[in-house]
Amino acid sequence: MNFQQLRSIREAARRGYNLTEVANALFTSQPGVSRQIRELEDELGVVIFERNGKRLTGLTEPGKGILKIVDRLLIEAENLQQASLEYSGQTSGTLSVAATHTQARYALPKVVQGFRAAFPEVRIALQQSAPEHIAEWVLSGKTDIGIATEGLSQFPDLVSFPCYRWSHLIVVPDGHPLLEHSPIRLEDLAKYPLITYDKGFTGRGHIDDAFAKAGVMTDIILTAMDSDVIKQYVALGLGVGIVASMAFDHGRDKGLRAVEASHLFATNTTRLAVRRGAYLRAYAYEFILQLAPDLTREDIDRAMAGEEAL
Repeated sequence: MNFQQLRSIREAARRGYNLTEVANALFTSQPGVSRQIRELEDELGVVIFERNGKRLTGLTEPGKGILKIVDRLLIEAENLQQASLEYSGQTSGTLSVAATHTQARYALPKVVQGFRAAFPEVRIALQQSAPEHIAEWVLSGKTDIGIATEGLSQFPDLVSFPCYRWSHLIVVPDGHPLLEHSPIRLEDLAKYPLITYDKGFTGRGHIDDAFAKAGVMTDIILTAMDSDVIKQYVALGLGVGIVASMAFDHGRDKGLRAVEASHLFATNTTRLAVRRGAYLRAYAYEFILQLAPDLTREDIDRAMAGEEAL
């Protein structure tokens, strides 16, 4: 048994049993992947994958149990490497962070500044994507830390921590008729074309829920992942924007006005997630504490050990 065999098993399950994709991920050939899987099955005396000819189609019942063990072994192998670096006194490395566009643009700059002051030799690889992709990257080990508002707490193999709470704002051009309403109601908003986030992004679920519960029909004419894109189209007069409160800068967003909307939409919580069972190096703890200063290292350790839900 070797780690390449274990990685072949794990990647085959992760990549929908597509051996071409597995081979690309492991920088090997498709026949090489097939051989590694067969050799491990022969050594264990268990058929791990269901097959249709030479094509893998799923996991057998024994295979499902074996995959869980394989995942644990590979996680612990990665943890061993991280621990050896920690105990050898190395404070350099790369911290991979995946976040939504809004978090990366508005929430993380000050966090990164503080982190760099504490660990100047650590490089940060910042990636931006949708919450479901962020979760997948953290689960696969491609990313160390994931940050998003929606979805991260729904994955049992992730440990997620609340970082901060925020609300939405209504954004309109100067002189817009909505500025005469106080307070603005959902019915007032629905009279205009709306521009907001894609589904699954930046609290969009709370926006949809509010209108649905009130029985108010909306005309959402444009959606985007990026808050700046939403504001740009609002500035062009195409509609009324609904954006995250952190995404509006009264000094920079000239020609636009922001109106409080916390009375209309539920409060959102940005969460940070790491893979359950992962070994966190000192600089990973530092990054988490920079983004979620109400946490302590002991809080993180308890949650990672499954002792306390956050």
